[in-house]
Amino acid sequence: MGLKFLVVGAGAVGGYFGGRLLEAGENVTFLVRSKRRKQLEQNGLVLQSVKGDATLYPPLIEKGEAGTFDVILLSTKAYQLPNVLPDLKDFMHNETAVIPLLNGIGHLDTLDQYFNKDKVLGGLCFIESTLTKDGHILHTSSGHRLSFGERNGKLSERVERIAASFEKTNADVQASIHISEAMWRKYLFITTLSGITTLFNSPVGPIRNSHEGQAFTDQLIEEIVTTMRQTDEPIKDDFADKAWRQFMKVSEETKASMQKDKEKGLPVEADHIQGYLLQIAESNELSTPYLQAVYANLKVYEQMRKDAD
Repeated sequence: MGLKFLVVGAGAVGGYFGGRLLEAGENVTFLVRSKRRKQLEQNGLVLQSVKGDATLYPPLIEKGEAGTFDVILLSTKAYQLPNVLPDLKDFMHNETAVIPLLNGIGHLDTLDQYFNKDKVLGGLCFIESTLTKDGHILHTSSGHRLSFGERNGKLSERVERIAASFEKTNADVQASIHISEAMWRKYLFITTLSGITTLFNSPVGPIRNSHEGQAFTDQLIEEIVTTMRQTDEPIKDDFADKAWRQFMKVSEETKASMQKDKEKGLPVEADHIQGYLLQIAESNELSTPYLQAVYANLKVYEQMRKDAD
């Protein structure tokens, strides 16, 4: 019998990868709010993608409805977790696995405390997608990669079963025995990219093409890696060099999703991304002026949103 997947939300990430699973014939249900449910029932789950368009009509449920699932794909924003987690326990059985696709690392502590730790896998994705005003999922670059795995580095039977479900999907999905390292590598890059694009209110190009922009980025990367080394996590010697090379390779038009959210006047994950690292730095008495500048800029933006309400 195949696995039953529950995708929490039908946004730019969960909607895309859940849609690709559904497109491949897998058993996928979306947990959505009533407004999004009406939109999907009327127009379908619409993927507009450089990898192939699709319009799908998935099963939809809201909190309080019945059903249990084998795998939960969780791709909400970190600040949405407190409102989302209470809805999930009714949809879980003893063997349900949770795959979080959030940016950052701090959510693992939250999930481990809320569920049994053995239920929570590691997970990450790389995709440039956004939700249009019509509720369509717009996927604009060739990358659509998702990785997941046991955080203890073992290739378990449940991971193999989940990987088998993804095999025929129109997406690059892989099980990894190095998922913890991969999550920290992504955390470094996302913290850097979101930091510089929000601070300078710019895509990567002008930042990278200026001496001052390059120097700031280099120092920010060094601060982040130094802070990460204060943890017990697998932070390898090549982290900074690889993050720098990745920064130099992305297109000039690249903006972090946090910058796009900021431009739309939406909430940002300042506390979850930059703030979490600043807590580590403070507890280890590290000086992090570049990271603090990034964080201060985001907190001022949050205050502006609050003042405008």
